[in-house]
Amino acid sequence: MSEVYDKLIKEDVDYNLFSDKIMEVVEKLNINKGDYLDVGCGTGSLSLIISPKFKCTWLVDYSSSMLSETFNKFKDENLKPTIICQDMCDLNLKHKFDLITCTLDAVNYIIGEDDLQRFFNNIYQHLNEGGIFIFDINSYYKLSSVLGNNTFVYDEEDIFYTWENSFEEDILDMYLTFFLKKDNFYERFEETHSERAYRDSKIEDMLHNANLIVGDKLDCYSSKKIDDYTERIVYVVKKNMEEQNGR
Repeated sequence: MSEVYDKLIKEDVDYNLFSDKIMEVVEKLNINKGDYLDVGCGTGSLSLIISPKFKCTWLVDYSSSMLSETFNKFKDENLKPTIICQDMCDLNLKHKFDLITCTLDAVNYIIGEDDLQRFFNNIYQHLNEGGIFIFDINSYYKLSSVLGNNTFVYDEEDIFYTWENSFEEDILDMYLTFFLKKDNFYERFEETHSERAYRDSKIEDMLHNANLIVGDKLDCYSSKKIDDYTERIVYVVKKNMEEQNGR
């Protein structure tokens, strides 16, 4: 999947838009540009843009093939991040960060609520005082109603694929069949992905349980506030220092 990931996602994702909004928030909140962590970094397209603005960059993903693509991208730009293959729910870096990002609905891929709570707890442990955590989710509305029990067909350059969805009990199962052109032939392969649809109120409760507070919620890296039809919710989160000091 890593070899076609960037080709597929570039049609839907404007990494420059995402990074511009993230850095706008960093500047607005006067966040120290010291240590940056991108969790669930994928092939590193977003962190590659943000990384030069920070002194140190750490990248975490569970897919070694994705991290291989990431390594090559950063090498081409003469950048040397710390790259770690690790399950983000078990995040354990023994280091704290000024900015942590987790984008492109990586959080929705955490199916178990206990696992997500553990992830948020670990984010708290890795966040510097005064640092921020910016992440996004596919909204409940998007997974249940826009994607839902629907089928999509895409015909891109050198790639043809079908995308069949099944939504049940807050879980969206996605069945993808790819035909990848190589020379004069098409190679077929299949993948299955699952995402949990989390309601905004549930996310806020779990963040609160991790002693994290939401500073802002945005509609897909814009300046718009979320509404019932927002498809990607962006959370800007920080430590609850009052609660910490009261312990």
